[in-house]
Amino acid sequence: MLILEVNILIHLKISKVKKLLFLIILLPVYLTAQETPGSIQFWKQLKIHCGKAYEGTITAGGKEGDGFLGEKLVMHVRSCEGNTIRIPFFVGKDKSRTWVLTLGEDNRILLKHDHRHKDGTEEEVTQYGGMSPNTGLADIQFFPADQHTSTLLPLASTNIWWFTIDKDSLSYNLRRIGSDRVFSVKFDLSKEVETPSAPWGFEK
Repeated sequence: MLILEVNILIHLKISKVKKLLFLIILLPVYLTAQETPGSIQFWKQLKIHCGKAYEGTITAGGKEGDGFLGEKLVMHVRSCEGNTIRIPFFVGKDKSRTWVLTLGEDNRILLKHDHRHKDGTEEEVTQYGGMSPNTGLADIQFFPADQHTSTLLPLASTNIWWFTIDKDSLSYNLRRIGSDRVFSVKFDLSKEVETPSAPWGFEK
């Protein structure tokens, strides 16, 4: 498109100065229009790790009796099919949790927490999460609680989840606005660990 517009300018009978000024104005607009949305850049970074597993450590929150403290924490970017990435989050021997990220046509990302019993059936509290309010940045994506979450878990109505990613690490974070509820776990992307077995409900 830019080449076509430049060719049109060349054939127009306007001064060289005016042509130059027009190009100076046009080029930044064109480059901005072509810039890849942050969500797509984030998505591509995450897909690089498809099939790989990494161990993490709690960096905020975590307390005695919460089921996380003292357990081995492993995430596995298990599948990247179509517009969906599934990431089981193993807490010791507990294989009930899977983060499900779905990329929409508007380039926003939906986060859901898929919770399963050992027999594969869904837990009563499951599929909570939210949609990113915008395309975000390449290294961070936010997910405020959606209406389903608010209905299912009224206390979680002000939850905000977010992921950060760079070449060395990925973090999963939760903050409940208006409370002291906070949780963060950081995974070391520089060191792969043994790939875990399937999460509950997805053995096949």
